[in-house]
Amino acid sequence: MHVPAFSALLTDAGREVLGGVDPVAAARDPLATASKLRTDPGVAALDSELPVSELVNAVMTQVSLRERGRAKFGENAGRMFFTPNGLEQSTRRTVAEYRAERTARHLPSSMGGDAVAGDLCCGIGADLLALAEHGVPVEGVDADPLTVAVARANIEAMGLTEYARVREGDVNAVGVGDHPLLFCDPARRGGRGRVFDPSAYSPPWDVATRLAEGAEAACLKAAPGIPHEVLSPAASAEWISVDGELKETALWFGGLGFGPGGPRRRATVLHEREGLLASEGAVAHLDEEPDLGPAPVAPARRYLYDPDPAVVRSHLVAEAATRVDGALLDERIAYFTADRAERSPLWRVLEVLEFSPFSLKRLRSSVRAHKAGTVTIKKRGSAVDTEKLRRDLRASGPESVTVVLTRIGEKPFYLLCRETGAA
Repeated sequence: MHVPAFSALLTDAGREVLGGVDPVAAARDPLATASKLRTDPGVAALDSELPVSELVNAVMTQVSLRERGRAKFGENAGRMFFTPNGLEQSTRRTVAEYRAERTARHLPSSMGGDAVAGDLCCGIGADLLALAEHGVPVEGVDADPLTVAVARANIEAMGLTEYARVREGDVNAVGVGDHPLLFCDPARRGGRGRVFDPSAYSPPWDVATRLAEGAEAACLKAAPGIPHEVLSPAASAEWISVDGELKETALWFGGLGFGPGGPRRRATVLHEREGLLASEGAVAHLDEEPDLGPAPVAPARRYLYDPDPAVVRSHLVAEAATRVDGALLDERIAYFTADRAERSPLWRVLEVLEFSPFSLKRLRSSVRAHKAGTVTIKKRGSAVDTEKLRRDLRASGPESVTVVLTRIGEKPFYLLCRETGAA
């Protein structure tokens, strides 16, 4: 999709054509839908200088992306605009809302008057829209002309032109201190796909970090797997998950940091169930305790705790275990165990029925003894092929169990567990 074809969709006639396409029918039979559009006189009238095939492709692409976008943006996707890469790389609305709400509560004093926040590598505008919805004046910058056009269309579609604008530009040309409040989501995709080396981001990680460190307040977004050793010592780092899926690392600088003497690291778990957003209370935090020391190590107790990926990636498993007077099974494995079950979005709790060195024969016998036909297999630190194990167990029966595979030292163990009803 090119800018002229996309621009045609923004006209009144273009919006009418988009609104006239049934997304369910388009997904079920895209060839039939495209064929119908090619003979629609309204499509040909969108831009007399463009081939009808290009206009049809633009319409079909937008209809498809809007449907896919509902997973990230909910009902708002139905009036937003996307590019394939822009949708894939955009921040989930729940996460953007959470960050924007936090940012709006900690705005630097210099954000009054004509000052605007800068959203570098703004993409289709997910974070920019969230900031503007919270009353934060913001200017987005992106190098791609089509992406800029899409972001502008989204600002208009969401009725946020009073607070947000976008310009085409090179983020590498942005100077330190140009914006009192800075948000930057470095591009992590190149010509060959995803980029995993932070030094190959655009802008490179050191450039993005320097800009963030030089602002009064800043948020720098990174992939959730970014190595801890490349994180700026000036930043408060937050690993964010949504419904058990790790989404990103957010680095907070200056006035957006966790405060003097605050934690260096935080795990945050957000939930979307029943449409509940973080700003409405569906959020749980776990903060670093610098003087905590290592968690104790002990054999399995009555309950096994499986921490959320945000807790694991932020290296805060010891802090989680401390909350329930728990202990690690092994100091290198992110499971912990306790004598009591405590409900929290930060972990899943299982009741331990059996704890033993791994033996297929013994495990199969135990599964049968518990009349289990549904077996959930989880593993951490285990080399066992879970699909082969599932077949070898030959489980049959009305009950459900969870088999957790792990190791203690160099020895493989299993825990046979059942759900407790604790999150």
